[in-house]
Amino acid sequence: MSRRPVNPSRRLADGGSISFVSSIKAKSQNSPLLSIGLVIVGAILLIGFIYSSSGGSSGDIKDVSKLEGGVSCTSEVLHALPILKKAYGDSMRKVLHVGPDSCLLVPSLLEEDTEVWGIEPYELDDVSAKCKGLIRRGIVRVADIKFPLPYRAKSFSHVIVSDALDYLSPRYLNKTLPELVRVSTEGVVIFSGYPGQQRARGGEVSKFGRPAKLRSASWWIRFFVQTGLEENETAGKKFAQASAKKAYKPACQVFHLKSYP
Repeated sequence: MSRRPVNPSRRLADGGSISFVSSIKAKSQNSPLLSIGLVIVGAILLIGFIYSSSGGSSGDIKDVSKLEGGVSCTSEVLHALPILKKAYGDSMRKVLHVGPDSCLLVPSLLEEDTEVWGIEPYELDDVSAKCKGLIRRGIVRVADIKFPLPYRAKSFSHVIVSDALDYLSPRYLNKTLPELVRVSTEGVVIFSGYPGQQRARGGEVSKFGRPAKLRSASWWIRFFVQTGLEENETAGKKFAQASAKKAYKPACQVFHLKSYP
């Protein structure tokens, strides 16, 4: 997939700028306070623009779940990370996240004892400086997950996928899920929306060109069996126990799959 970073300068209107500036200048001669006010407002807008272009703060990922009151399973990964650590222990050494907003999620998941990599499954139109840096260093890749992943077998201890599989038809799921399992050694964790669940606006229609198909737990379990994938019941039980102890109730469905032997 190609990336088309948006040039912020295109958003600036150039029509009628001379007459506007002239009128402001004329008024400013009569009112020094107006000139001072315009300078302050301009400085604030400039600082805000520079800050947003640099990638913003670590709290940006939290905003994903607030859009239109919808639910983002990608932001849910952050909430579930301590529970996943309890379920999988020290085996979570090298993690691949597959899903939108990997550029925001990967830096938030980084820890001293854990490597985190990411795949953005959709074409990126507006890329922050921070995201460009991650892509340039190969930490985050833009790749169509309907095709083989650009990694060797067993490249990661765990693969976490969110807000991506819900948009795939069974035809492509038959190829994508085995690929996620192929590149893992300790398992795959799937975050999927509940049937009838309201999604964040950004996820209602993905760049796959279709709305999310939110499936029931029974549908997923049947699909795992049909595809020859085995659920990791041990990890699932540990995740449920840790969730109960922390009073954590996932906003998305969470499935645990075993890696290939």
